Amino acid sequence: MTHILVTGSSRGIGAAIAQRLGAEHGVRLVGHGTASGIAADFSDSAAPQDLWARALEALDGRVDVLINNAGIFDAAPIEMEHDDWVAAWERTMRINLTAAAELSRLAIRHWQGEGRGGRIVNIASRAAYRGDSPAHWHYAASKAGMVAMTKSIARGYAAQGILAFAICPGFTMTGMAEEYLASRGGDKLLADIPLGRVAEPDEIATLARFCALEAPASMTGAVLDANGASYVR
Repeated sequence: MTHILVTGSSRGIGAAIAQRLGAEHGVRLVGHGTASGIAADFSDSAAPQDLWARALEALDGRVDVLINNAGIFDAAPIEMEHDDWVAAWERTMRINLTAAAELSRLAIRHWQGEGRGGRIVNIASRAAYRGDSPAHWHYAASKAGMVAMTKSIARGYAAQGILAFAICPGFTMTGMAEEYLASRGGDKLLADIPLGRVAEPDEIATLARFCALEAPASMTGAVLDANGASYVR
């Protein structure tokens, strides 16, 4: 039985991942979110450790796979008041990156204490490589940090059987993406995607399931793109 913790599972990509993995034979899953699973507000610095403790309790003291998906995409245009702009940066970094780092650390220490391996799957973004809008420097920076963290974990702990993967979606058809597409002129954005459409959450869930359950150990450190060829590297 594989025990999995998925953050940000109440909607969008996270809900699709939880649904896909929850239907798997031999998987026990705990989700995090206000609408389902264990509630935790990652803007609170105490929340990641509390979530981890409650997930362990729900999964009989063992987590095998951590999927870091929780994140926000709030705008922070440079015209904001300075203190508000800095606060927006710090909130995005805490929720998108620092919380994922805390959970990853707790997972690694858990596996080291048990003398066994585990898997971390980080849901990053195309923005980690391509950047984002002038109002979303902080979002792009948080996702670039997540990719760098994934590679560092993979290099640092592979010998202990601890594997790490990152998935970088482009625009994905969640409620958040629909609003963004509408606000930026959907046709123009779609013209920048050779595939001609944004990704579906279930497509990202397919990649997450593969990384969580099937990806060979030699793939550790891999970053998987899913952006309709709107950014290739």
